[in-house]
Amino acid sequence: MSRIIVLNHLTLDGVMQAPGRTDEDTRDGFRHGGWSPPYGDEVMGQAMGARMMNSGGLLFGRRTYEDLLTYWNSQTGSPFTDALNNTPKYVATTTLHQPLPWPNSTVLAGNVAEAVAELRKKAGKDLHIMGSGALIRSLMPSGLIDEYMLMIHPLVLGTGRRLFPDNVHVPLRLTESVTTPTGVVIADYESAGD
Repeated sequence: MSRIIVLNHLTLDGVMQAPGRTDEDTRDGFRHGGWSPPYGDEVMGQAMGARMMNSGGLLFGRRTYEDLLTYWNSQTGSPFTDALNNTPKYVATTTLHQPLPWPNSTVLAGNVAEAVAELRKKAGKDLHIMGSGALIRSLMPSGLIDEYMLMIHPLVLGTGRRLFPDNVHVPLRLTESVTTPTGVVIADYESAGD
């Protein structure tokens, strides 16, 4: 059985919206997009690379899938482009249908939690979720997320979509942490159950 692992950038106040680019996600008038690149460094790159080398696939919500497709298909000469094209991608969506435009992409049909639970039984290597806040929140109540690798940036935005919604109860256990030279805390948390 594979594990489901969230790999996400967060601010100290839990915001995960639009870490990469100013135009990435402006919903609700969000004007702070692109907050994570100034904190990028070799330590963070190595941590992400180590996780992605053992990936059995990526789980995405529709917004993240379309955003990454648009961005990475326009990047030439990047090793991430080929890696993303070759990696199996599973998309939780009610509006997109097969065949999807990005190579090795599959729509998760029906109930998302049930589809992910079935996928988890079949896949061998870990499955990773990047971005995809709505997908993450839909899997939390079913206990389908095994681990969170959170890159917590030394920044408070005070506004924006957060990883953990109000009134959610997710017991976690810290298994590893490292602080990067730019002050980002990379923290690995496993589900601690109830």
